[in-house]
Amino acid sequence: MTSAPGVPFLKGHGTENDFVIIPDPDGTLDLSPEAVARLCDRRAGIGGDGVLRVVRSAAHPEARSMAAEAEWFMDYRNSDGSVAEMCGNGTRVFARYLERAGLAGPGDLAIATRAGVRKIHIAKDGGGITTGMGTAELAEPGGEGDGITVSVAGHTWPVRKVGMGNPHAVAFVSDLADAGPLLESPEVRPAAAYPDGVNVEFVVPRGPRHVALRVHERGAGETRSCGTGACAVMVAAARRDGVDPRRDGVAVTYTVDVPGGRLEITERADGEIEMTGPAEIVAEGTIASELLA
Repeated sequence: MTSAPGVPFLKGHGTENDFVIIPDPDGTLDLSPEAVARLCDRRAGIGGDGVLRVVRSAAHPEARSMAAEAEWFMDYRNSDGSVAEMCGNGTRVFARYLERAGLAGPGDLAIATRAGVRKIHIAKDGGGITTGMGTAELAEPGGEGDGITVSVAGHTWPVRKVGMGNPHAVAFVSDLADAGPLLESPEVRPAAAYPDGVNVEFVVPRGPRHVALRVHERGAGETRSCGTGACAVMVAAARRDGVDPRRDGVAVTYTVDVPGGRLEITERADGEIEMTGPAEIVAEGTIASELLA
């Protein structure tokens, strides 16, 4: 693409899952996968786990059908330039940007994503942000999710298949260090279980309704946090503990520690999952035209 110098950007993170934020309300920027990858390069670019492009829903062909429910569309790209359906931490950072820009205030709002409309609540005075993450698609024991394994660093574990608008493979391990450096994608078998790739979470217990994880995100590598991954882990951990809010009629909350901080994940009796955590904007500036060319 060609672009005049001085395209504005901001940098933000949620539990150290960091993003380049590009305001593009009228949807005029044509961000190629190569440009996104250059922006996210931590040595030659701005650096980030992904790009959040802020577009009015009415101005984006993938979001026009959601414009009546949500004014703003989160066009999310992974750091390798690939398009992703959803990013939980990204929704909080996206909402924090809208608040900072005067486009939203404390209280409730809705944003459009490729996984559908997500409801957000911004606490007053810079407090945490809660995202309604939808319901989990959980493969039940004895179903299609059985028999899936993940292998890394000489170890192999069974996984629980969970969908949170994007795909997850949750493995319970004895030590997070067993996952190794996670420099490459863990091997998931059979590959046909996740034809579009998968986010892999490695999980250990920390106490009652308290777990910790490491995650390898498709298209990004190991990240400091993954919101949808934390939700997938919470649901898998609850079922492992014999807890099912939809069956029991009682909401349950788990604390999920990620390398970049802490998230609180609640599954309500109706199956809706809510994620609460911090979001910060840490910098802003302009993008050199050659990064986008």
